[in-house]
Amino acid sequence: MISAYGDRQQHLLKLLLATKAGLTVEALSQQLDISRNAVRQHLASLELEGLVAKGVTNPTGGRPEQLYVLTPKGHELFPRKYSWFSELLIESLRDETSPEQLRQRFIEMGKRVGAQLPGIAGGTAERIKQMTSVMRDLGYESTMREDSRQAWPSIEATNCVFHHLASRFPDVCQFDLALLEQVVQRPVFHEDCMVKGGTACRFKFQPGSQESLIEVRRTHEDMRPSKKQAARKQAARKRS
Repeated sequence: MISAYGDRQQHLLKLLLATKAGLTVEALSQQLDISRNAVRQHLASLELEGLVAKGVTNPTGGRPEQLYVLTPKGHELFPRKYSWFSELLIESLRDETSPEQLRQRFIEMGKRVGAQLPGIAGGTAERIKQMTSVMRDLGYESTMREDSRQAWPSIEATNCVFHHLASRFPDVCQFDLALLEQVVQRPVFHEDCMVKGGTACRFKFQPGSQESLIEVRRTHEDMRPSKKQAARKQAARKRS
């Protein structure tokens, strides 16, 4: 959040937010009422954090001047009401569907997102590693944990990007679980949950796979009698 920065840097970032084309060192110096060297020091620090970047050069009668712009990461420092809007959407869905349908909707969303992730491949351990990285990209402070008692590493997240939302709508967690299962291709056990008072969210991966579940369903379907077989049995019962 922008409040984590000093007053001068906050003012600089707000100036760049208000001027989409960017500002020069000279313009920032005048508006911040500090020296150009001080502006350059602030810009260098913010550039290292990926919040500010060099834009185009501003042609002048003499030497072209460099413009500085706010990056997408810099824009994210400013408050946005995503959580509020998400709550409105979920409340609307809850009013229009049953609890089980709402739960299933989160599961379907997680599976869909997992299926769309590019470059996911390899065995279970490699997929867990890739999923840990995906979670970091989504904003989780996630770590892969090795455990000699488990067949595969677990994933631990010390923050929850949906914490406020999941506190009101616990089934939101089904999105994460479905996403994890889709990517890793293993059933997930949600061992610990921050919404339920845990110190972290911990996900362990169990034996079995989506493929094996499909095979089970196919086996049950194969055991069902065909229409012809059912007709023969019914005719035999009538004769007897």
